[in-house]
Amino acid sequence: MNLTGQHVIVTGAGAGIGLGIVRQVRAAGADVTAFDINADGQAALEALGAQFVQVDVANCDAFAAAIDAAHAALGRLDGLVNNAGVTIQVPFLEMTRAQMETLWTVNQRSVLVGCQTAGRLMAAQKRGAIVNIASNHAGATDPGFEGYAGSKGAIVSMTRAMAWSLGPHGVRVNTLSPGMTRTEIVDAAMQDPDLAKIFQGWAADNAVNSVQEVGDAAVFLLSAQSAAINGADIVADRAMSVRLGAADKKENKDG
Repeated sequence: MNLTGQHVIVTGAGAGIGLGIVRQVRAAGADVTAFDINADGQAALEALGAQFVQVDVANCDAFAAAIDAAHAALGRLDGLVNNAGVTIQVPFLEMTRAQMETLWTVNQRSVLVGCQTAGRLMAAQKRGAIVNIASNHAGATDPGFEGYAGSKGAIVSMTRAMAWSLGPHGVRVNTLSPGMTRTEIVDAAMQDPDLAKIFQGWAADNAVNSVQEVGDAAVFLLSAQSAAINGADIVADRAMSVRLGAADKKENKDG
C-alpha cells in the first residue's frame, strides 16, 4: 500500500486514532497535513514529518479555508481522512441541547464540510480518496449513545450518497468504523486488569484494536489497492458489533 508522492489531510490528528492514522499514512510514503483543534500533539506530529495546522473543524469557514490552504501549499490533495469527532455517553433522557449540538457540529456537519471542500478540489484533479471515520455504534449500539450513534450513522449514510456524487469525478469515499481501540484513554483504563479483561472479551479474538491497525485500514482505503471499494462501510471491530448491546457471555462465564 504505497502512498508515495501523495498528499493526505488527517483531522483530529493530535492523539489517539488520528495520530495512529498519521503514523501509518506517513509510513506508506505520503505527505501529511495534520489538523487538530489543540496544539498538544504538534510536536509528535512534526516528529513524524507531518505539517501541523491548528483548526476547529466545527468552524465551517475555518475548516474549509484550511483545506484550501493545504491544497495550495502542496499543489495537490489526494486523500482526506475525516477523523475528528467527540464521544458523548449520557442517559438519553438527560441529554442536553448543547450536547446534541456538539455531536451534530463536530461529528456530522464537519464531515459534510470536509467532503464537499476536498471533493471539489479532488474533482478538479479527477482523482482522490476520502475516508470518513464513523464507529461500529452506527450499526449496533448501547443505551446512552443515542446521539453519538446517530451522528456516526449519519456519516455512513452520507458517505453512501457521496460515492455516487463524487465517483463520476474519479473520487472514492468510504467509511471506516472502528470498535474499541487502544487510544491513550483506553490504554490507561486497561491498566486495571478487570477492565482489560472486559474490553478484550468484547472481541471475538479476545484482543483490542491498536491505533496502528486502524491506521493500516485507513491507508488501504486511501490506496490504489482499494480501487474497487466505493461507498462502503468497513467495520474494524474484531466482530465486537456482532454482539454489542447483548450480555457478555464470556464475562459471565468467567465471572
